[in-house]
Amino acid sequence: MRVAALFSGGKDSVFSVYITRQYGWDVTHLVTMLPEKPDSWMFHSINIHQTDLLAQAIDIPLVKRKTSAKKEQELLDLKEMLEGLDIDGVISGAIGSEYQRTRIEKICDELGFKSFTPLWHKNQQFLLQDQVSAGFHIIVVGVFAQGFDDTWLGRTIDKETIERLVNLHRNHGIHIAGEGGEYETLVLSGPLFSQKLVIDESIKEWNRDSGVLQVKKAHLERC
Repeated sequence: MRVAALFSGGKDSVFSVYITRQYGWDVTHLVTMLPEKPDSWMFHSINIHQTDLLAQAIDIPLVKRKTSAKKEQELLDLKEMLEGLDIDGVISGAIGSEYQRTRIEKICDELGFKSFTPLWHKNQQFLLQDQVSAGFHIIVVGVFAQGFDDTWLGRTIDKETIERLVNLHRNHGIHIAGEGGEYETLVLSGPLFSQKLVIDESIKEWNRDSGVLQVKKAHLERC
């Protein structure tokens, strides 16, 4: 099975590649869409420029394309990107988003590909625990919901962080894995990686009740 993986550098897209390789499938391409606006309906945008280094660290060819991030146009942009690839299917990191899953499935149907969502409807707490236990180093790079503050930016997701996310779920109703867009992540290293992403320069941007950690400079080092 030859598949392409939608790839943002966040925890779920990276973990989907990891799971897919455990199936024994050939992940031939990482596919990154580059939204021209931060409020894309479909695609992650925070630190999306780091996917070049991450693809190099994972050693899978990266293909990428800009998209206007307009609701329907971005789907056409993704379709045009995928139709040029010699693949059997497409992997995405959706956990519970019907909006994302159904639109990717529609594109795949039109192109004659299969659509695979290896994380679909996984228990979100267990999923985070599995990602940490597998050895992925994941940091929070964006927070957008009640209960978060700027101390979350740059925080590593570990056992203690997962417990805090469970408490935020209880107190504020957030999705533990951030499936509702409550927070965004960046993976720095893990079992897929021959090199780790090292952040040289970053800046926190905070606006009243939300914020992002923008990675300005980074490089790869041997793990």
